Amino acid sequence: MNGGASVLALIQVLAMAVLTPLLVGLMRQVRARLEGRAGAGVLQPWRDLRKLFAKEPLRAPGISWVQAVGPVVLVVSSLVLCSLIPLVGTVAFPGLPDDLFVVVGVLLIGTVALALVGLDAGSAFGGMGSSRHMTIAALVEPTVLVSIYALSVPIGSSALSRIVDARIQAPASVAAPVSLLAMVSLAIAVIAETSRMPVDNPSTHLELTMVHEAMVLESSGRDLGWLELGSWLRLGALLGLIGTLTVPFGMAVEVAPVPVLVGMLTLAIRLAVLGAVLATVEVFLAKLRLFRVPELLAGSFVLALLAVTASYLTVTV
Repeated sequence: MNGGASVLALIQVLAMAVLTPLLVGLMRQVRARLEGRAGAGVLQPWRDLRKLFAKEPLRAPGISWVQAVGPVVLVVSSLVLCSLIPLVGTVAFPGLPDDLFVVVGVLLIGTVALALVGLDAGSAFGGMGSSRHMTIAALVEPTVLVSIYALSVPIGSSALSRIVDARIQAPASVAAPVSLLAMVSLAIAVIAETSRMPVDNPSTHLELTMVHEAMVLESSGRDLGWLELGSWLRLGALLGLIGTLTVPFGMAVEVAPVPVLVGMLTLAIRLAVLGAVLATVEVFLAKLRLFRVPELLAGSFVLALLAVTASYLTVTV
């Protein structure tokens, strides 16, 4: 079991490392087409990474080791996230289970690392972006925890692989009211966590409105490449989690060539569909004012609480 789980985790990490830049390129291309532009192509993020990794980073005088270590911590935590979340299959590590609380903890490590990178340069924009980032994270992380916890109540386990297995065995649970409330709440939290519209505009560099871009303004070269790759991996992992919980079919329940290939294919389809839908929705949304973002996230947390309450009531009845 340990060997099979290790192989599956490695496959998921490699698959996400390949697919997430393509996912970002697809989202940019869909958005460009809907806005009447030609777009740079789906492979452009890979070209950007190749260019950034070939350049030496330029760091401001007096900057600390955080600027060099922070991007690597973000990438490593994102890769661990990809290995723990059931994206291709549901075979989990017995010693290191894909527990909900472990996954949220790993997610928080990357969040803090990114915020420290923004603070380390000592610039006004970096500090502003990090402050906004941590404010949003304080509302997002509990929402992710509570929304998925609502799905774990009927099962009696917070392991993501067991939650997905239960949804595969009971397809009707996917369309249950508890599931719908939890998935809407989780979708809003993921949009905020990954700095997408309407919480943040990933394509802007306006100092008064940006969150993610403000934290990476002082980074360049390899540092910026690691930050971009880490952020893309987090986006892909969280979108993959939504896709797995929403359409949990095609997952590999054992580590064998055919089930794993089917699982990788379904993962690619889920990411492509969710990425295209998200990019399409972003075209028709305006960015919220910063002071309206907590209201949106508070609403998503209320939906998660309602899902937990309904889940307990359903189990009791």
